[in-house]
Amino acid sequence: MGKTFKRKEMKFILSKEQKEGFLKDIGEYIKPDEYERYTICNMYMDTADRRLIRKSIEKPIYKEKMRIRSYGKIDEKGKVFLELKKKFDGVVYKRRVNMPYDEAMHYIEGEACRNGQIESEIDYFLDYYENLFPFMFISYDRHAFSGIQDPELRVTFDNNVKWRTVDVALTSDIYGENLLEVDQYILEIKCAEAMPLWLVRALSKYKIYKISYSKYGKAYRKYQEQKWR
Repeated sequence: MGKTFKRKEMKFILSKEQKEGFLKDIGEYIKPDEYERYTICNMYMDTADRRLIRKSIEKPIYKEKMRIRSYGKIDEKGKVFLELKKKFDGVVYKRRVNMPYDEAMHYIEGEACRNGQIESEIDYFLDYYENLFPFMFISYDRHAFSGIQDPELRVTFDNNVKWRTVDVALTSDIYGENLLEVDQYILEIKCAEAMPLWLVRALSKYKIYKISYSKYGKAYRKYQEQKWR
């Protein structure tokens, strides 16, 4: 089964204290997700010359990336989401299909055939970039909420973000180098329309300011720094 998403995404970096105060203030407007706390694991696909991430960190008006996502460590038959994510002029468009992990890897390698509109877009992406492979693993713990009156609104907090470029597999243990400082969080707000006023007020009260931030981009810069030491 495939899904499509179109929404605005805003990101913020905040401390543990800011998170606690912010959550307390907006508590009456949001509710915990069905799975309130969980661990996300991603394999980011790229070319041998890192074409996708190099273009992304130049901050063009249009950029795209592909990843395979699981919720925690899985086995070969575990459920994953193969995601194609595009961003144009601040709006994010995401296409994703779910399948067993081993099938997803065969798909990336061109050894499987699936039908559907989303699969057609993924096929085009794979043909265009050629020879994509799992370049980087990124994991993090997520604390997730949605709007009570607006179910399209998502408010998530990510911490314990780890990355690595060796042993890049969703069947491996969760480990890697830390991307954030201790007690630091990435707040993501996702909405279909404008941000509600109560949310704007809470952000302002706790001096939480919007930034341009990509976990993959930040980790890639750290990878480059280590490479040239």
